[in-house]
Amino acid sequence: MEERKERRRAPERTLENQIEGRNAVTEALRAGIPLEKIWIARGETDGLLGRIAGLAREQGLVVVEADRRKLDYMSQTHAHQGVIAVAAATSYATLDDLFARAEAAGEPPLLVVCDQLTDPHNLGAVIRTAECAGAHGVIVPKRRSAGLTAVVAKTSAGALWHLPVARVGNLTACLEELKERGVWIFGTAADGACALYEADLRGPSAIVIGSEGEGMSRLVAGHCDFTVSIPMKGKLNSLNASAAAAILLYEAVRQRR
Repeated sequence: MEERKERRRAPERTLENQIEGRNAVTEALRAGIPLEKIWIARGETDGLLGRIAGLAREQGLVVVEADRRKLDYMSQTHAHQGVIAVAAATSYATLDDLFARAEAAGEPPLLVVCDQLTDPHNLGAVIRTAECAGAHGVIVPKRRSAGLTAVVAKTSAGALWHLPVARVGNLTACLEELKERGVWIFGTAADGACALYEADLRGPSAIVIGSEGEGMSRLVAGHCDFTVSIPMKGKLNSLNASAAAAILLYEAVRQRR
């Protein structure tokens, strides 16, 4: 079952931002091209592939060992030489960049934190909504998250070029840092302790959006100051992740007017 899931997702990775081959990937790393992830053939003992993996890890990139059949399936050139990388559609920002954006606007920070949001279409839609709502940035984890690929850029309708997205190694540590910097953390949950319209989003706020299937992870939920529920009047009990983000963001907009 897992293999079939990977096969369905693979076509979104084989886009114009894919880099294949040992020399091409090596030079991309040396040139500082922002890369999302690198796949290396499992079981290879070639020294150059080992050096590529080492250099990528030094730069904080995610390196995934994959079966050669998967690399063959992903490859556009059919000459991947055991390594494929995907370049980011844009460079990642830092947390400082997000706070600087809020300071320049003279506004309390309004941030969106995406927890395990692996669907690039959802991430793109969240970025689009966040930009429209005047948020100061989006935060994603390095692992178990969609990256800033061409699919995300397209789904964001260009918002990706106007809103900084920061990528962090440890999401719970990031939430603690946000708290230390005076930001209140609001996590979305069906069984949230606080109803949305009772939440005070006027001050420095970070809205945590979990995955559609499982919501926020238990660890991330435990680091939220408040868990917030969206009123559900119909027979269904959940919303698309990007729709949930839109509802919370525009409640913040309403309160801040």
